[in-house]
Amino acid sequence: MKNQKLTSQALVSKSLLAIAVGAVISTPVFAQEMTEQQAPTVTSIADALAQGDVTLGFRARTELVDVDGNDVDLTSVKTRLTFSSAAYEGFSTLIEMDDVTHVSDFEGGVGDPEGTEVNQAYLAYATGATTFKYGRQRILLDNQRFVGGVGFRQNEQTYDAFSVTNTSLADTTLFLAHVDNVNRIFGEASPLGDHESDTYLLNGKYTGFSAGTLSGYAYLIDNEDAAAFSTDTYGVRFAGSQAALGYALEYATQSAAANNPADYDADYVLAEGTYKLGAVTVAAGYELLGADGANGQFITPLATLHKFQGWSDKFLGGGTGNISGGIEDVYLTVGTSVGGVKFALNYHQLSSDDSDVSGMDTLGSEAGFLVAGKLAGVNLSMKYSNYTADDFSVDTNKLWLTAAAQF
Repeated sequence: MKNQKLTSQALVSKSLLAIAVGAVISTPVFAQEMTEQQAPTVTSIADALAQGDVTLGFRARTELVDVDGNDVDLTSVKTRLTFSSAAYEGFSTLIEMDDVTHVSDFEGGVGDPEGTEVNQAYLAYATGATTFKYGRQRILLDNQRFVGGVGFRQNEQTYDAFSVTNTSLADTTLFLAHVDNVNRIFGEASPLGDHESDTYLLNGKYTGFSAGTLSGYAYLIDNEDAAAFSTDTYGVRFAGSQAALGYALEYATQSAAANNPADYDADYVLAEGTYKLGAVTVAAGYELLGADGANGQFITPLATLHKFQGWSDKFLGGGTGNISGGIEDVYLTVGTSVGGVKFALNYHQLSSDDSDVSGMDTLGSEAGFLVAGKLAGVNLSMKYSNYTADDFSVDTNKLWLTAAAQF
């Protein structure tokens, strides 16, 4: 076990956060107490700041990991302070600070590092049906399979970017962003914490079909710190529901780009169906992250990887979300809610797309469950995953106990 000493910079950051939290607690937030009709007119920047909204959130988590008989335990607390101003002449701002503190010692291997940092800080301008944002911001596209925030982890992934969102066309949302830097979950103190980038994200969504939502996208990643992450990805997704039946179909193609030393073309395929049986929802799906022989495989370096291929995170692939030879995932989930408490079960069977390249056939399987609810204003959850290795990695069990509240 080891105790990590805070640097002087971290101590200063924590002191500033403590002062800010104290100021928030001791100052009435008048904007929250007013109805929309009572809210005063914003006539200056000072008014916009004074009428801003402040929230304070806490999330405590214990993560227990057993990797083939070796235990890794961590208890941590995340404190989040968020200030969002009112709008003045279309302009507004948001600043969000996160602090992650380890309550118990640990031996590494858990992706929740200690530290205090700016999670979001951006200036926004809204005019008509268009909103511009400049600065550090959250970007979540579609189901976060390709671009997300990894919100499950204590240190969220956010983006230093300029983004534009437009809804001027009927039933249509267009999104464009240029990303200069990706603030990854490893924290600013880690050499893996930031990836400088010259990346363009384009996503268009049309909701005018009665059968569902159609999305098209182009994600052109130029990663200046990790050349193997540089890719051009183009795809289309359709998801919707009719009565008790739900469905999602998606296809994407990807090639190496920019400074990537590899030369490959690989495909992504998703087919998923859900059915509601009273209060119970059953879902089954097939997902392929394909391979182009030994040349390379389809990767998703900006994704919320924890949501996919099982909760045990066995297939992170160094942040790429794939391994040599590609991955086929056949999965089944069952969920329901009883008395406001959510219950979910899932199962994944994972195989290699190209066993000649990987040297593996059946990679492994995972079973997991989730129980989540709210008690006295506090969100509580227990999540468990059990990965059974076949040809890939080793047996792994993980348990998360989480309590979160926001004020």
